[in-house]
Amino acid sequence: MDDNGSVGFNKRRAEGRDKNDKPKTLQLKVRKLNPANTIAYVQILGTGMDTQDTSPSVLLFFDKQRFIFNAGEGLQRFCTEHKIKLSKIDHIFLTRVCSETAGGLPGLLLTLAGMGEEGMSVNVWGPSDIKYLVDAMKSFIPNAAMVNTRSFGPILSSTGTSMVDQSEFRDPVVLVDDEVVKISAILLHPSFSEGSQPSQPLSGEPMTQNTSKNVLKERMGHVSGPISPKSKASVGTPGDMSLVYVCELPEIKGKFDPAKAVAFGLKPGPKYRELQLGNSVKSDRQNIMVHPSDVMGPSVPGPIVLLVDCPTECHLQELLSVQCLSSYYADFSGPTESAKVVTCIVHMGPASVVCSPNYQKWMNRFGSAQHIMAGHERKNAEIPILKSSARIAARLNYLCPQFFPAPGFWSLQHLDCSEADTIFSSESSVVKLSESLSAENLLKFTLRPYAHLGLDRSCIPSSMAPTEIMDELLSEIPEIVDAAKHVSQLWQRSKEIKEDVSSLQDDIVMVEEPWLNENTFPSCLENIRRDDLEIVLLGTGSSQPSKYRNVSSIHINLFSKGGLLLDCGEGTLGQLKRRYGVEGADNAVRGLRCIWISHIHADHHTGLARILALRRDLLKGMPHEPLLVVGPRQLKRYLDAYQRLEDLDMQFLDCKHTTEASLDAFESSTESNQEDCSSRVDFNDTNSKHTDGQIAQKIESTLFAKGSRMESYWKRPGSPADKSAAFPIIKNLKKVLSEAGLEALISFPVLHCPQAFGVVLKAAERTNSVGKVIPGWKIAYSGDTRPCPELIKASHGATVLVHEATFEDGMVEEAIAKNHSTTKEAIDVGNSAGAYRIVLTHFSQRYPKIPVVDETHMHKTCIAFDMMSINAADLPVLPRVLPYLKLLFRNEIAIDDSDDIMDAVNAES
Repeated sequence: MDDNGSVGFNKRRAEGRDKNDKPKTLQLKVRKLNPANTIAYVQILGTGMDTQDTSPSVLLFFDKQRFIFNAGEGLQRFCTEHKIKLSKIDHIFLTRVCSETAGGLPGLLLTLAGMGEEGMSVNVWGPSDIKYLVDAMKSFIPNAAMVNTRSFGPILSSTGTSMVDQSEFRDPVVLVDDEVVKISAILLHPSFSEGSQPSQPLSGEPMTQNTSKNVLKERMGHVSGPISPKSKASVGTPGDMSLVYVCELPEIKGKFDPAKAVAFGLKPGPKYRELQLGNSVKSDRQNIMVHPSDVMGPSVPGPIVLLVDCPTECHLQELLSVQCLSSYYADFSGPTESAKVVTCIVHMGPASVVCSPNYQKWMNRFGSAQHIMAGHERKNAEIPILKSSARIAARLNYLCPQFFPAPGFWSLQHLDCSEADTIFSSESSVVKLSESLSAENLLKFTLRPYAHLGLDRSCIPSSMAPTEIMDELLSEIPEIVDAAKHVSQLWQRSKEIKEDVSSLQDDIVMVEEPWLNENTFPSCLENIRRDDLEIVLLGTGSSQPSKYRNVSSIHINLFSKGGLLLDCGEGTLGQLKRRYGVEGADNAVRGLRCIWISHIHADHHTGLARILALRRDLLKGMPHEPLLVVGPRQLKRYLDAYQRLEDLDMQFLDCKHTTEASLDAFESSTESNQEDCSSRVDFNDTNSKHTDGQIAQKIESTLFAKGSRMESYWKRPGSPADKSAAFPIIKNLKKVLSEAGLEALISFPVLHCPQAFGVVLKAAERTNSVGKVIPGWKIAYSGDTRPCPELIKASHGATVLVHEATFEDGMVEEAIAKNHSTTKEAIDVGNSAGAYRIVLTHFSQRYPKIPVVDETHMHKTCIAFDMMSINAADLPVLPRVLPYLKLLFRNEIAIDDSDDIMDAVNAES
């Protein structure tokens, strides 16, 4: 930034017109199958298993094809951790369409679209509800990434009734049918009466299987009229549909017997091959036809795998009544040739359903099938899914427990996790324990080769004890013991000097402890309590999740007064649970006052629906207000479309209406109304002197003056109705902030993409024990941006500035091209604003563990790590910790060579 305050940036990108952002024509990969000697297995990918925040994902693996069932949040990060190549995935199947099962889908589609020069797409399958998710994602995902999204099943009208004959969807729908596997879907769409009673069993003859040609239909058209997720209807609502997937491998043909072929008068040659392919041939020496059964040994039926997601008792009633499953039951009484033997069943429903006597009786109908219980089991809660980040978190905790409290999952080690093992051994159970087991992360069930059919536990990770990680750390870096002692002493010295700072000569303080006297100790931190403020960095990476850093999210923990989230990238809920434990995270979600989103890029908001859905469920039946979400107006389009699928129980406010100018206009209008009217203004009275529309116009006119540097790439807002609706929500925001002990939340535009913002939070002033008024703290968060005057102005005098630092100092050109900042640029912004402390975050995935920094600029700065928890009382010590943190990573290289990391580097947004 020069003396005039100007800075280089990519104007076309800021306006949304960057040529690099133009849509590509994404191709589906065509793979040559290998039916004769293929390897095949089912594997539990375990998404959410330790944090219990998402549905588990299941991989159906063939050496030339990959199928994934469910894509909850964290799937991408999990695959990176365990070297499961995303580029090999051909199909993604959803058992239901909701944030629990599909929260990771947007990020996954974007990652695949950004791979290599051409990008790639996948087939995404799900019930007709998936149209609502696709409609929602259109606001931030290129359409090319979703052209292969396929839906099936009845579409609901605005009243919740089916627009088509549901009987059409009672038969299995064949989705994939090739020489390697046949995958069908059976629809479970329970009927509800006004009292939400489960449907009666269907009657009629056993269903015959239809082919995909006459059943599978694309149903992506819009449904006219709004659909209320809360309405009770005869066939339920969007989001109710669940699927059972049936995966059938072809039979294994018997071994060809050349001696028998000779006996039937055949000469060695092409006819041998024809018989092996299942075709009859004429004998060379005898006047007879030779059939495959004459020369082939007996065939072995191919393995059959069922994936069952039965989320409620109503779905269970429907599952019990499905006629087309009858041929898979061991007690099937139909024609012998129609009977099928199921090899393995993966149960993905919650324990509350799968443990019920009716469900267990249903399980028993499959005879000797292996049952894998993959729902939210507590058994594996003590084993971290993301071992790499857990290992680093444990190391950081050893070195500096003040900023890195013990991860929440360690607290689960003492739990009695045997409950899951005994679920199926109770007296009421009719399923033999030997045939049912709780899923574990990376558990396999081998399907091919047939000789190895069965469970394979070789990939299951062992539990991680903190002592093991510490032994490894002490062996690798012996001096870490002294470093941890020195870090601990920093707090003691800080306390002593703060208590007696007036008795020390200024020059001595500056020489010995300049970090304690940097621009003087801020008055807002005087006698601050440890339960006043904590800044928890939940995600500190850019673009897409990696092994070590999740994408952007910050939890502003106000303790008894609740909290806020600043950005909410995919996996935010999982990170909250890793930081606070499962119950602690639930409490944090209950206590949220507001969620603020900086811009529409997926790495900043795709964890939002999961957080909102959990809050809705946690507060169900309790008096509460919808949660305020403040974000760019494109985000509202996404949330409005998504709410047709799943009620999110939220209230939206455009960031544009929370700028300083907008809030000033709101205040002046309120004051004017109070002066003009002796009573409160009726905002429904269109004849009042200051109507909502007039106030909104006043707010709008003050946002950006004509000719300002922001005007050229700022698009005007929507309809006057949208503007007028903001007034009562601003009023509600002020009430919510006041209850949280905050004076203001102020958004300001930044230089990144259209409708990109930063934010400032100001705490209300307080009075100490002797009646002295102490000013409130001030936190500024940059969002994604180039350095800009608006950010410096808004951050003036901030107690803490959290600033993105995507690139190292030598990559200014890359930073300009992507409208991000370098480390030095971020620090310069903080210095220009007079911020007391600067926290750098949003690092490029080219720096998997620790970014490249120049310590000469770091006297009041620290770099962020996932789960770093900065208490306001500890801010004086913050910069002094960095050299010790760097000691932990002294042997690390700067760049990770994995394909997925490099794709993230190339696609950084």
